[in-house]
Amino acid sequence: MSNLRIFAVNHKKISSLHIDNVCCSKIRANLRRLKLHLPHGRNYSSLPDVDDGDTVTDFMAQERERGITIQSAAVTFDWKGYRINLIDTPGHVDFTLEVERCLRVLDGAVAVFDASAGVEAQTLTVWRQADKHKIPRICFLNKMDKTGASFNYAVESIREKLKAKPLLLQLPIGEAKTFKGVVDVVNKEKLLWNLNSDDGKNFERKPLLEVSDPQLLKETTEARNALIEQVADLDDEFANLVLGEFSENFDLLPAEKLQTAIHRVTLAQTAVPVLCGSALKNKGVQPLLDAITMYLPSPEERNYEFLQWYKGDLCALAFKVLHDKQRGPLVFMRIYSGMIKPQLAIHNINGNCTERISRLLLPFADQHVEIPSLTAGNIALTVGLKHTATGDTIVSSKSSALAAARRAERKGEKKHRENNEAERLLLAGVEIPEPVFFCTIEPPSVAKQPDLDHALKCLQREDPSLKVKLDPDSGQTILCGMGELHIEIIHDRIKREYGLETYLGPLQVAYRETILNSVRATDALDRTLGDKRHLVTVELEAKPLETSSLQPVIDYAQSVTQDLSQASQEAVENGIHSACLQGPLLGSPIQDVAVTLHSLVIHPGTSTTMISACVSRCMQKALKKADKQILEPLMNLEVTVPRDYLSPVLADLAQRRGNIQEIQTRQDNKVVIGFVPLAEIMGYSTVLRTLTSGSATFALELSNYQAMNPQDQSTLLSRRSGLT
Repeated sequence: MSNLRIFAVNHKKISSLHIDNVCCSKIRANLRRLKLHLPHGRNYSSLPDVDDGDTVTDFMAQERERGITIQSAAVTFDWKGYRINLIDTPGHVDFTLEVERCLRVLDGAVAVFDASAGVEAQTLTVWRQADKHKIPRICFLNKMDKTGASFNYAVESIREKLKAKPLLLQLPIGEAKTFKGVVDVVNKEKLLWNLNSDDGKNFERKPLLEVSDPQLLKETTEARNALIEQVADLDDEFANLVLGEFSENFDLLPAEKLQTAIHRVTLAQTAVPVLCGSALKNKGVQPLLDAITMYLPSPEERNYEFLQWYKGDLCALAFKVLHDKQRGPLVFMRIYSGMIKPQLAIHNINGNCTERISRLLLPFADQHVEIPSLTAGNIALTVGLKHTATGDTIVSSKSSALAAARRAERKGEKKHRENNEAERLLLAGVEIPEPVFFCTIEPPSVAKQPDLDHALKCLQREDPSLKVKLDPDSGQTILCGMGELHIEIIHDRIKREYGLETYLGPLQVAYRETILNSVRATDALDRTLGDKRHLVTVELEAKPLETSSLQPVIDYAQSVTQDLSQASQEAVENGIHSACLQGPLLGSPIQDVAVTLHSLVIHPGTSTTMISACVSRCMQKALKKADKQILEPLMNLEVTVPRDYLSPVLADLAQRRGNIQEIQTRQDNKVVIGFVPLAEIMGYSTVLRTLTSGSATFALELSNYQAMNPQDQSTLLSRRSGLT
């Protein structure tokens, strides 16, 4: 599992507040200055942290037991007059949707790296997600006091693997056991932490002098000059300033001018500022918070085109739903414009319904503070919304949405008028990945089935990557998830939060099916119901598709389209889609198929249901006739292993049908990168621990679906049919 976490923030200047220079974990003290009341449940002044398993944002029992983040948690606090909304997100690939939906609503992010490992497998995934949402970033090299920590190695891995341009704003003073502070390159100062201070609150800032630190001053001056040249290459305004007034001596360039230019470069995403420290001892956290307020964008600096249509009216995006036993559903919202208050009626554009917010809370991990109102740029937690789900767009009223739609139309945002004017106002939701694992789940008794259905419904609303379906043959409930850990956590949550001792069937891999040749099929359905005759005759052709497509690509012959009504076309497409849900080999979904409808004869008065049934049956005939192929999920695998254990790990991967791409060197370890079928990787963590005496780690990510070879396919089919 990657050690990368994203801490995403948006911030807004609060002129009436002045906050002293306090340690970031003293959040309670900051909130008290706002005259807010915190419920007394846990004493946060005792410096909670990840290593002790009592960190504020990892409040779930499973998170504390495993020492990982499973679901994102929000904390709102203030730092030197700035309001910061911070979201801590998971690093494990099974919970990648948590990262996706949080990045969707945030203005900036801090990517946290392990200084001894640099860029790891999951880092690349999260970095790509941040690129997709165009999020400006700061990099923080954590664990500088860990054995094997290397500042230069970590920076180089950011440059090479992430293809980013690192701007070194700090240099470490010592590494591993000798780490005692950092150098502020921009201001040419050194920050030294008190060795006896565990909370990192006490540190001193001193200017670098020729007398006391000649070598350190020389290195810092060189680093500052390199930084100025880097920023000048990326920012024309700064380049003109440097070449004009300060071309002779960079030392005379004011720190404020350099900081402003770094801010512009960070917002343009042409480079990433890099800072370092040790979060365990809170060394480097205060400069990091200063850098967040200085270099990452405030909500006003993020350019959202849709805001001009709302003219200050409410516009928000619901990005997460939690279920609270006392309060019911809690909906996290990012407010883009306008204001939210308790007892406010809001309109959900996606659900086309109006709901009322009963209470408004400021998120503080699992404890919340009730507040009278919240303005744009903030993250709110609302109580009382029963129908709002992840990805829904929230506005003040239906008329407000239509007025904004008309403004958008006048601005020429859409060339063609759409039937539903409100559609253009939907904020982009969240892309939900397809599950790769599934298993059956059963309640302890038939009487508990409604309770299980309720629990699964609540968990699905919280976590859209969890899919639940009913097996039409056996009537069993099927649980579909992103990985072994994901399903394990869901099972544990049902037990702890809903008091149900459920039984899980063996984990199954989500295979897909496709066809290898072109086939034609015809079918006719002739049925009389009452005094009505339903008659449909269909001829269609199914053929393999060269490009990958989860849904069948449907085409119509010219003779068919001439007199095909909209309702009949929908019925045809429904029939084809339903036939592709279950393939003839394993009952897995069919993909990479193109369907052409050559002939469709419909008797007058035939219902659309009969058309769908006939087309579906005809499609199933075609699929059975064709040469069929099973596709299996292929995983990207990255194993970090000490040199001594490399041979047994490679031998084990060879037995698992693994395909090794390359073996890299990372400090004293080897990093094996390759592909392996998901079916072969079940229970791999236990095997890897045994092979390497617990010293190796691995990361998995879905790569694509690939065709199984005939021998493996034959073995799988025999096993499924009970012959082996």
